[in-house]
Amino acid sequence: MKTALATVSISGTLREKMEAASKAGFQGVEIFENDLTQFAGSPVEVGKMAKDLGLEIIALQPFRDMEGNPRDIQKKRVEMLKRKMQVAHELGTNRLLMCCNVQPYASADRELCAADLRHLAEIAASEELILGYEALAWGKHIADYEDAWDLVKRADHPNLGINLDTFHMFSRGNTLDCLRDEITVDKIALVQVADAPVMPRTDYLTYSRHSRCFPGQGDMPVVEFVQVLKDKGFDDYLSHEIFNDEFRSSDPVAKAVDGMRSLIWLDDQTTPKHDIAIDNIEESASIREVEFVEFAVEGDSGDELVKTLAQLGFAETHQHRSKNVTLMRQGDVNLILNKEPKSQAHEYFQKHGVSVCALGFATDSVKHTLAVAEHYKAERFENQAGPGELNIPAIRGVGDSLVYFVNRDAGYRFFDVDFKPIDGVQGEQGVGLKRIDHIGQTVANVDFLSTGFFYKSLFGFDIQPSQDLPDIHGLVVSRTATNKDKSIRIPINMTNARSASAERFLTQTRGSGVQQIAFACDDIFTAAKNMDQEKVLTIPNNYYRDIEARFDLSEELIAKLKAHNILFDRNDQGEFFHFYTEQMHGVFFEVVQRVDGYDNYGEANAFVRLAAQAEQEKA
Repeated sequence: MKTALATVSISGTLREKMEAASKAGFQGVEIFENDLTQFAGSPVEVGKMAKDLGLEIIALQPFRDMEGNPRDIQKKRVEMLKRKMQVAHELGTNRLLMCCNVQPYASADRELCAADLRHLAEIAASEELILGYEALAWGKHIADYEDAWDLVKRADHPNLGINLDTFHMFSRGNTLDCLRDEITVDKIALVQVADAPVMPRTDYLTYSRHSRCFPGQGDMPVVEFVQVLKDKGFDDYLSHEIFNDEFRSSDPVAKAVDGMRSLIWLDDQTTPKHDIAIDNIEESASIREVEFVEFAVEGDSGDELVKTLAQLGFAETHQHRSKNVTLMRQGDVNLILNKEPKSQAHEYFQKHGVSVCALGFATDSVKHTLAVAEHYKAERFENQAGPGELNIPAIRGVGDSLVYFVNRDAGYRFFDVDFKPIDGVQGEQGVGLKRIDHIGQTVANVDFLSTGFFYKSLFGFDIQPSQDLPDIHGLVVSRTATNKDKSIRIPINMTNARSASAERFLTQTRGSGVQQIAFACDDIFTAAKNMDQEKVLTIPNNYYRDIEARFDLSEELIAKLKAHNILFDRNDQGEFFHFYTEQMHGVFFEVVQRVDGYDNYGEANAFVRLAAQAEQEKA
């Protein structure tokens, strides 16, 4: 199928939107009438601009309330559309999109409405144009696509077809039965695909204007919709029409790339596996675990970070052979401290200060993982390796950070080649921290959906439903990306509250990135005993009185938890113990112990942690 983007979907001027669509690889654009109206040039110039950018203008839209009006109003609507047909000619497009009537005076007489549409189609035929008729979810009498199809059938004109918009269909709970059993491919004038989170259907207009997102980022059965189209032999454009506040306040190129990634994913989901460009694309989920976390530091700026990590049992065990880079290890956790002046880490430090600049993922096949990433429009990062050093490939990740890929079963670890052990250091046992349990990334609200879809499309991660975490300054919204066996867990957090913890992190570090790293252990009390309690986040006494009552915990256990500021949770799966360090440079660490099958993150304690962190920042 061919790919298109309605200009209303992204931010910028009309030229910026079209340039972004072209750069992202779209083949066509729908021109939203408002974008054209505010453009200083003529429609002919827009048509030339599209041609120069390698884009086809597939439609001019939207035109509203075109059927069932009182006769004096209908006459004016017909004259208006005739003028817009001339604009379409100047743009170089042969399709106009018409939305159903939403006016209170609209007639419910379907024969009258069909006659109006037939008359408009006759005019379109004389102009060699195609009209697409669309049901809006809030239409006065035509709100379901089945009813729009009924009018198109009644009008019975070759220059009139139905426009299928997944948002309007699924927001009203429509099934695919009519599309599957009745609508023929030759009568589909245009297809627009959008997704959205499931929400109560009370105000369709507000829902439509603010909650749409790209397919794969929401909860609607868009994959099933496209599969039905393909089964019917449809091979025309799939076009995005997205109304979303965050999208229209984001970088247009980044959002256009997100949109193209979504359509590629949608196509892959509905294509036989042997016909997809990448062999075994579903096996991109062979991302095994976090191989390393890399920090950008400079001079003595990371001293506080190193001191806290040392108390957590980490030691600098390896020195890079040619660069100012050291490795701290414990169990199977690898933390890189990069002070190299000529490096991506240095550039990252200049912009964000001491922070996590990269993640390293272990994979069954670096070559395959890279091929999948590039298939989904990920941007490669060309690393600079010295003689005899590993040239670890990377892509651009969340914010300005990188994601590196290493072969887990290569017979050696990355530090065996590029690093040399530091004499006399035996720090790998530490205090019993075994591996990274999860990594929390905080992103701007405009990047929340795209970050989840980044992990979903490139790596096959599962994206859990969003949940609200109560911050004393507002809500933090969180959803978690996990690989298949949950050896990698990445909670993704955002907020719309100006003073909430997530927004404070974004302000302090000047951008989206890693805010939290949680380490797993089998004995949290051993780990806690090594910590300087001044570096541990202080938990209020009232919390311990609360969990003592709720969980009927013994006085002895409460005393041990309280002594080390350890939090507790229990559910049907098992128990969870965890404590937090204070924040430094916006980042904090967590130590967790999962007992039996506990699979959550202690979300019930989030409000206590967020309040304690706010108090720490005041001190």
